[in-house]
Amino acid sequence: MDFATIIGLLFGSGLIGYAVVGVSSALPNGVMTFVDLQSLMIVLGGTIAATAMAFPVKEVLSLYTNLWAVFKGEKHNDADTLRELVELAAVARKGTADLEKATGGINDWFLKDGVQMIVDGLPEEDIRNIMETRVVNRELREDAEANVFKTMGVFSPAFGMVGTLVGLVAMLFAMGAGPGDGGDSDPAAKLGQAMGVALITTFYGALFANLFFLPVAAKLRSRIDKRNITQNMIIDGVVMLKVKKHPILVREFLNSYLAPRDRVYED
Repeated sequence: MDFATIIGLLFGSGLIGYAVVGVSSALPNGVMTFVDLQSLMIVLGGTIAATAMAFPVKEVLSLYTNLWAVFKGEKHNDADTLRELVELAAVARKGTADLEKATGGINDWFLKDGVQMIVDGLPEEDIRNIMETRVVNRELREDAEANVFKTMGVFSPAFGMVGTLVGLVAMLFAMGAGPGDGGDSDPAAKLGQAMGVALITTFYGALFANLFFLPVAAKLRSRIDKRNITQNMIIDGVVMLKVKKHPILVREFLNSYLAPRDRVYED
């Protein structure tokens, strides 16, 4: 599990919840003052509807999968991938037959495909071009998925404003209503309720956007960037396997992709 995501969500929700409880302690309805089903329907319903209109069905349906991936986290370690490439470099120098036997123990599909291209005898330039093209297109696909959450973060405050306008319209009509018009004997009660709906809807829109949708989109974008670094390292590693570079040279070159504290130095 990605504990940073979980802790961030819980910490942010806790701080906002604490502030809400503190503010609402003097109100007649307490915390329930900030709970309004109509406002929630306007913000979430409008956001989901607009998102469904803006994106293909396949990308909208992938929301759950991507959201689970954010909370699940990744166990991948670039240092382990580097060590594996160094080991494969030693095998590649022995011959293609030995390298082919080693492909069965490779778990990373991207690395495994690259090594298989070496076994199949593809030229160095073709291997690099194919693998770089796969990185570019994977990034485009994943970025489109992350853009769904980013767009929801844009729509959410907008529908919060829609709810505000709805509340303001109701408030203005309540101000003009009177006992003789069939209105409430106390228009101030309706006015306050309408204004409350207006402000709570804006609160919901800003809350969902800044505490959930936009952070999730940023997390997905961060994962894409990290995956790009990993796969670019693998591309350089595979090309070095193809030309049978010495394992020490492979290790030192690929260490450039890692932070100094994560670099591998053992033989």
